[in-house]
Amino acid sequence: MLSVPTLPFGTKREHVVVSVGGSLIVPDEIDTTFLNTFRSFILTEVEKGLSFFIITGGGKTARRYQDAANEVRGDLNREDLDWLGIHSTRLNAHLMRTLFQEHAQARIIKNPTRRVNSRAPIVIGAGWKPGWSTDYCAVLAAKHLGAKKLVNLSNIDYVYDKDPRKFPDAQKIEKIKWAEFRTIIPDHWDPGLSSPFDPVAAKEAEALGLEVALINGAKLDEFNNYLSAKPFIGTIIS
Repeated sequence: MLSVPTLPFGTKREHVVVSVGGSLIVPDEIDTTFLNTFRSFILTEVEKGLSFFIITGGGKTARRYQDAANEVRGDLNREDLDWLGIHSTRLNAHLMRTLFQEHAQARIIKNPTRRVNSRAPIVIGAGWKPGWSTDYCAVLAAKHLGAKKLVNLSNIDYVYDKDPRKFPDAQKIEKIKWAEFRTIIPDHWDPGLSSPFDPVAAKEAEALGLEVALINGAKLDEFNNYLSAKPFIGTIIS
């Protein structure tokens, strides 16, 4: 088991907020290979003195519940669909907390605007309420923790100027300003929306002047490079 060092008296751990896309946790079945690698990576960084606020997405679990509800009823409103997604993120959060049990706060954070009083180096969060994704919760957590780094882990290497699955000439973007970024994503939130970053979260992050790094969660070496201020594969939005 990895040990968590005691930092010199008066030294505060640097907070890093991480939004882990549900597509990494539950791309179809639960991805234990990713979870094992992610766990080892985070614990190694904790040993170095970092503290993490990890917020989990809903992944395929959320979409399956939403699709099932729509198939049976066909007239569910956005709020009902959002709640199904929110509870899916909470199930994934409990899974994540269990993986970090010895080093994580016992309670899952559902309201990211509340002060976190925890001496644990790892805190796990989940969805809060309808109207946005866990990306927005991650932005609010960064705001209230005073975190300087927000990392969004997904299943893509870069943000593109248009959907590369539909347009072969799509161009990767390594750095982009929030105002420009918001022109290439939808302008409103919809349950089940597929977007590099939730539009509600993007608006809040722009207002805060927050820097967000979007990195492929399958390439955690790039996450390490970002934390070490080295060149990395991914997109910076600021």
